[in-house]
Amino acid sequence: MADRRSEALTALVWLTRLPVMRLLPDPLPSLSACAWAFPLAGLAVALPAALLLHAALGLGMSPLIAAILAVALLIRLTGALHEDGLADYADGCGGPTKERRLEIMRDSRIGSYGVLALVLMLGLRVAALAQLGQAAPLLAAGALVAAAVLSRAGMAVALAAMVPARPDGLGRSAGRVTARGATCAVALALALLICCAWLAGMTPTAILLAPLVCAAAQALLARHARRLLGGQTGDVLGAIQQMGEGATLLALVVAA
Repeated sequence: MADRRSEALTALVWLTRLPVMRLLPDPLPSLSACAWAFPLAGLAVALPAALLLHAALGLGMSPLIAAILAVALLIRLTGALHEDGLADYADGCGGPTKERRLEIMRDSRIGSYGVLALVLMLGLRVAALAQLGQAAPLLAAGALVAAAVLSRAGMAVALAAMVPARPDGLGRSAGRVTARGATCAVALALALLICCAWLAGMTPTAILLAPLVCAAAQALLARHARRLLGGQTGDVLGAIQQMGEGATLLALVVAA
C-alpha cells in the first residue's frame, strides 16, 4: 500500500505542478511504475477546474468565459506540460528526417506549426466546454473530468506500448512499463470508473462514445509518431494527452 501511495504521489509530481514533492520518499519510483496512476493525476487537476467552471456558470458568467477560466486553471495546475508537448510535436512533424524531427522537438523555440496546434486545440477545448456548459453546468464539469482522466489513461497505454524514440530524454528515463498488461488495465479501469461516475447524467451512448473516440484519436497520433519518430518521447506523450482530451470533449458535444 505504501508503494502504491508513493507511485500515485510521484505521478502527481510528473504530470502536475501540485506541491506534493515533500510527501515523497527517496528514491522516487520511476515514471513507468506510476503509469497506472496517471488518471488519478488527471482527476487531481480536473476537479478544481470543474468546480471553477460550475461556479462561474452559477454566478451568471457566460459559458465562454467560464470555459476559458476552467481551461486556464487546468493549464496552470499542469504547468502547460502537455500543451508544450503538443506544440513541440507539431513543430517536429515538419522535419525532413527522424533525426531532424527529434532535433526540432528539443528546440525551446516554438514555430508556426506549434502555435497553430496550440491555438486550434485550445479553441476546441474551450468551445466544447462552452457548448456543454450552455446545456447544463454539471454536464460540462463532468465532461471536463472525464476528458482529463481518459486522456491520461491513454498516456499510460502509450508509455507501455511504444518504445522510446531517442536514447535519452523523458521517454527513455521513464523506463519501459514492466507489467504492461496490468498497468494498462488498472489505468483504464480507473479512468472508466471515474468517467462513468462523472457522466452519470448523460446518455449511455455518450458514456460509451467518449472512451472509444478518445482511444481512436490517441491511437492515430501514436501511429503517426511511430512512423515519423520510431516511438515515443515526452513530447509525444503530451501530444497524445491533448489529442485525447480534445477528442473526448468533441465526442461528448456530439452525443449530448
